[in-house]
Amino acid sequence: MSADFLYGLAPLPWWGYVAVSFLTMQLMFLGITLFLHREQAHDALELHPALRHFFRFWLWLSSGTVTKQWVAVHRKHHVFADREGDPHSPVLYGLRHVVLQGYELYRAAARDPVVQDHYGRGTPDDWIERELYGRLPGLGLTLFILGELALFGVPGVIMVAVQIAAQPFFAAGIINGVGHAVGYRSFETDSAATNIVPWGLLIAGEELHNNHHAFPRSARFSVQRWEVDVGWLFVRFFGALGLLRVKWVAPRLRRVAGRETVDSTTVQALFANRMHVLRDYARRVVRPVCRDLGRTAGVKAASRLSKLLVRHPKLLGEEGLRRLDVALDQHEALRAVVEFRDRLQRLWNDAHANPGSAAAQLREWCVQAEASGIRALREFSRRVRSYVPASA
Repeated sequence: MSADFLYGLAPLPWWGYVAVSFLTMQLMFLGITLFLHREQAHDALELHPALRHFFRFWLWLSSGTVTKQWVAVHRKHHVFADREGDPHSPVLYGLRHVVLQGYELYRAAARDPVVQDHYGRGTPDDWIERELYGRLPGLGLTLFILGELALFGVPGVIMVAVQIAAQPFFAAGIINGVGHAVGYRSFETDSAATNIVPWGLLIAGEELHNNHHAFPRSARFSVQRWEVDVGWLFVRFFGALGLLRVKWVAPRLRRVAGRETVDSTTVQALFANRMHVLRDYARRVVRPVCRDLGRTAGVKAASRLSKLLVRHPKLLGEEGLRRLDVALDQHEALRAVVEFRDRLQRLWNDAHANPGSAAAQLREWCVQAEASGIRALREFSRRVRSYVPASA
């Protein structure tokens, strides 16, 4: 009888405890990504009130998370990503510190009333948020712990420990730490954010962190066709049930083979897909030109040189910028590649204000690129002409 009591009101086989723990954690991560992150922080979704409140309740119960605090810290992170003011950047604090003590960094920022007031606007402010969820966050976690122990007894101690450690380790440590230090970068943003893996299976798609920084307001974190965002699968599922509405997703670059006209439609496609165009430029112009220099001019470490040209200038540091300047002074082709890229960026910065003028500038850009004597630029110019908006 006493032995039965040790396993609580709902004894399970060992795999049952693992399954329950996994499900409770995944439900917490789903609440973080759909409710806190995609809806509240970035307005990419609109949840049905019932689904929204379910996630509010579950996050309060299973982790003691306060919506306004989480949203405020995350928005501040985007404003100051990987520079002074970022609450939890490994570039500032070191990877080890963020992985092991990321939750402490989060709590320090979350408790700052100035951060809450400035960056936490628009989050729920009803009676239950003011009097229960926001005022007594520890009560929810206490009830969760007591419930786990009552249901599962001694195994519940381990289950509770795993649940409590999951959010600080995965969200604060892995995403905020590893997700700004290790992985691959599909898009060169001005933050160090990376995609940890192309399959966002364990943390509800949050592993695709570089994609998110490239398109913060996108409801879908997967951008390449071979990437998997589990959170997006649930977005589609709840959307089919009428429980949420998608407000915006990142575009995917579309081309029409054989198209030669450069007009306002081309400019529109260029502006809407500018992150894709920069990625395309790096793959089809910067890297081939660096490889050609390596073969013909005997330039050593061509791959390192291409990284200097592709990397966002804000992330190069003083030494990187110095080496880049030396390379541009030594190689006219590299200077031309950078100048054409900078002109393209200035063009789409002006495209929204004056699309007619932008179309004329783009035509001129294409003509000059084709006359540059650089094969990769000539081919890229022809590719630019084929860009069309996704709706065309």
